[in-house]
Amino acid sequence: MSLRIIAKLDVKPPYVVKPVHFEGLRKIGLPAELAEKYYKQGADELIYTDIVASLYQREILFAEVEKAAKEVFIPFSVGGGVRSIDDFSKLFHSGADKVVINTYAVQNDPHIIKQASEIFGSQSVIVNIEAKKWGSSWECYTDCGRVRSGKSVLDWVNEVADLGAGEIMLQSVDCDGRQRGYDIDLVSSVVESVSIPVIAASGAGNLEDVLSVVQQARPDAVALASILHYEKTTIREVKDFLRKNGVEVS
Repeated sequence: MSLRIIAKLDVKPPYVVKPVHFEGLRKIGLPAELAEKYYKQGADELIYTDIVASLYQREILFAEVEKAAKEVFIPFSVGGGVRSIDDFSKLFHSGADKVVINTYAVQNDPHIIKQASEIFGSQSVIVNIEAKKWGSSWECYTDCGRVRSGKSVLDWVNEVADLGAGEIMLQSVDCDGRQRGYDIDLVSSVVESVSIPVIAASGAGNLEDVLSVVQQARPDAVALASILHYEKTTIREVKDFLRKNGVEVS
């Protein structure tokens, strides 16, 4: 199976922003323009996350999702503020191919994952995990890395896999936005714990960081933000570099 290269758009409407440790937001550009840019660069998928919807406890801005999805013809995943099966349905009607959920499933009702996978298919359900290291283990966080859940990441990934999640997007609160490399131990531990696809996010600062996590942790996909937003590289350059180093990409 080829490694997927995903462009990740963290959105505080109306802008794509880039946080560090999920805080200190810097405006990057408009979601529709960046979605089209990365699509044309050759991204295999896009993930659009409204990073403040759950934190502010407001409704999903479906019109913003529609605008971002309009000129994109690759799988488009959307998350942020998802609290019901109706939200899943409305997001699919707004242009999403997959829906990403975190806070509601962790804090309120994990069984929404099972419901959604049974209604829409497991391939359309991604569980986002915001992990923070404590000692030798990791804890799940919610609300843009601000709220502790008390849940072990490794226990939670197995639970969501059993509930029918199709994929896991794994983010590190400690590494996010720092551009100093992934938490490879975290990614490896999750990949080894579950049989469903794992998307490694948070930490890429250069091409070598991407290669390291791919070779050492074996995720099914990598999600990139900072190195694309700050134009340190392009999707095409990432793919070319990985191919030259023996990694199969599309």
